[in-house]
Amino acid sequence: MRDPAAPRDPAHAPMPYRPDIDGLRAVAVLSVVLYHFGLPWLGGGFTGVDIFFVISGFLIGGILWREYEAEGRIRLGAFYLRRFRRLAPAFFTMALLTTALSAALLLPFEFREFGKSLIAATVYLSNVLFYRQSGYFDTGAELKPLLHTWSLAVEEQFYLFLPLLIFLLSRNRTLLLMALVAIWAGSLGSSVLATPTHPDAAFYLFPFRAWELLSGVLLAIWGLETGRVWRGRPALSWAGLTLVLGSVLLIPAGPLFPGLLALAPVLGAVLLIGSGTGDSPVNRALSHPAALFFGRISYSLYLWHWPVLCLSLYLRGEYSGPLETLCWMALSVALAWLSWRFVETPMRRARLPGVVLVSATALASAATLAVGAWLYLGDGLAGRFGPSVRPHIAASADFLQDWSRCTTAASGPLMGIETCPIGPEGTPQVLVWGDSHVRAFKEGLDLAAHEAGVPGLIIWRAGCPPLFGIRKSESAATPAQDHACTQANLQIRQALPAMTSLQRIALIGRWTYYAHGAGIGLDAGNTIQLFPTDSPTPADAPQSQIVAEAARATVAELRADGPVVIVLRQPPEIANYDSRRAAREAAPRRLATGPGAGHRSRHAARHPRAARGRGRGALARHGRGGRNHPHRQLAALLRRRGLPRVARQRRLVLRQQPHHQHRRPCAA
Repeated sequence: MRDPAAPRDPAHAPMPYRPDIDGLRAVAVLSVVLYHFGLPWLGGGFTGVDIFFVISGFLIGGILWREYEAEGRIRLGAFYLRRFRRLAPAFFTMALLTTALSAALLLPFEFREFGKSLIAATVYLSNVLFYRQSGYFDTGAELKPLLHTWSLAVEEQFYLFLPLLIFLLSRNRTLLLMALVAIWAGSLGSSVLATPTHPDAAFYLFPFRAWELLSGVLLAIWGLETGRVWRGRPALSWAGLTLVLGSVLLIPAGPLFPGLLALAPVLGAVLLIGSGTGDSPVNRALSHPAALFFGRISYSLYLWHWPVLCLSLYLRGEYSGPLETLCWMALSVALAWLSWRFVETPMRRARLPGVVLVSATALASAATLAVGAWLYLGDGLAGRFGPSVRPHIAASADFLQDWSRCTTAASGPLMGIETCPIGPEGTPQVLVWGDSHVRAFKEGLDLAAHEAGVPGLIIWRAGCPPLFGIRKSESAATPAQDHACTQANLQIRQALPAMTSLQRIALIGRWTYYAHGAGIGLDAGNTIQLFPTDSPTPADAPQSQIVAEAARATVAELRADGPVVIVLRQPPEIANYDSRRAAREAAPRRLATGPGAGHRSRHAARHPRAARGRGRGALARHGRGGRNHPHRQLAALLRRRGLPRVARQRRLVLRQQPHHQHRRPCAA
C-alpha cells in the first residue's frame, strides 16, 4: 500500500486549490461558532453545518469521480488512508484532551454518558446516539462535550456510502448516475416529509442528510463532465451569498429544520462553489487572508469550539459578559490554530507508509474505545471526588440507573409502550405505573420484587399522571408530548383487562404538582393544566378536584378488574436543593482532596442534610435494616394479600430535582 501523500498519477493528484472554498469554510465554521457562543443576531448559525456538508460532498465527489473516470474504478484503500490522514489525528487529540478535562469537571452520571458518546464518536455513530437521547436544541445539549461530533459521524457515514456505491456500480456508468440522482431525490423528499413528525431523526440521521452531501457530489460530477472551470457569473455568486447569509441570520432553530428550510443554505453553497473562481466581489471577499485563515483551521476550530464552550459553561455556570465570551472564543481559535499547525499539517505532510497509518489509527481507536468503556462500565468513576462531595453525588445517583431490561413491545396490548421488568423473570404479577417519580422507587421496587420472588413490570412516562380520563397541557412539554401522554394512558386503560396475571397495581406520581398545577422551588416555573376527558369540566372546578375525581375513578376501575391497587405518596421534594448543582459547585474544589481542602460551596453548605438524606434514601443503598426498613416494607407490600386501597410509604426516598430533570433519554 503506497503512501497517498505522494501521488504518482493524475487520478490521485490533489484537486487544484480553491481559495474561495476555504473562504466558504470560514463562513460555515464562524457561523456555527458564533451561534453556539450566543451571538444574538445569528439565529440560524447552525446552518453552517449544512454548508460544510455541501463542501465535503463537492470535494470528495470530485476526487472519487476523477479517479473513476481515469481508471474505471476507485481504490478504496487509498481513499480511506487519505481520510485517516486528514481527519483522525486532530479528532483523537481533541478527544483525549476533552476526556482529561471532563474527568476534572463532570459528575459521575455525566462522565458515564461522556464515555458512551466517546465510544459512539470513535465508531462514527454519535449521530445515532444523540438522536436516540434527545433533541439538538434542548437545554441538555450544553452538557454533552462531544455533541458536535454528530455531524462528523454523518460525514464519515457518507465516506463509507459513496465510495462503496461507486465501487458496486462502477461497471454501469449510467446506472451509477441514475442511482446518485435517485438517492438525492429520495433523501430530500424523506427529509421534507420527516421533519414535521420526526424532527430529531431528520436532523441527525444520515439518510435524511445525504441529499446535502450529494448536492455537492452531483455539482462536482456535472463540472467534471462538462469541463467547467467554475467561473460562473457574479450574479450567481451574489445570489449564493444572499441565500447563505439569509440562512445564517433568519432560519429559526427548532423542529422545522432541516426540511425545506435546509434548501436555502445548500443551494447558496452550491451557487457559491459553482461560481467560485470567477472575478467578483464575493469571491474576492471569500479569498481574503482573514477568510483563508479561518478556512484552513475550520476543521480544528469546529472540533475545539464545542468542548471549550461546554466545559467553560459547566465550570462557570454562565459568562459574566461579552468580554468573557470573547475570551473563550479566542481560546477556541488558539486551540484550533495549534491543532492545525502541530497536528493536522505535519500529519498531512508526513510520508508515512499506509500500514503505519492504519496501525496508528487502529491503536488510537482501540485506546479511545477502551477509555469510553471504562468510563461507562465504571459508572463515571465516582472515586474521583472527595468525601464532602459524595453525598451530593449520591443524591443524583438515579441518573446512573440501569434500564437495560426495558423494551418496547412490537405487538400485543402494550404495543409501542416501553415496559421495564423488575424482579425475577416471568409473567408480571405486579404493575408499577407512574411518572418520572417512579425513578425514586425503582431500585427499591426491583430489590423488593427479587426478595419476594414476584415478577413485576414498570411503565412510566415523564410528566404524565398515571390516571384515566384526563388530558394535560404542560409548560415543559410540547403539544405532541402532551398528546402522547393521553394516548399512552388510553392504551394502558384498554390493555390492563387483558393482563389477567396482575395481582397488584401500584400508582406513583407527583400528586401535589398535578393538584396545584405548578412546581415548587427550582421547579416553580413549570406549570400543568389537567382536563377531564370522561366528563365535562365544571367552570369553577379547582384542579385539585379534577385530580381527586380522576384518582378515585382510576382506582375504582382498576379494582373492578380484580387487582389490589396501591397508591404511593409522592417522594418528598426539597424546594431549593439541586444535588447536581451542589455537587458541581463543590467538585472543582474537592476532587480527590479529602475533608480539609477547599471551601464548601454555598449551595452545598445550605443543604448538607438534604444531601445526606438523599444519599441514605436511595433504596438500593439502604442495606438490610430492621422490620420497618423501607425496602422491607415494599417487599411486604408485594407479598401481602388484601391490601387496602391506599398504602402510604412515608420514608422511601428523598427527592428534590425539578420534575422534568428526571426524564431518562430513551437510549440510556
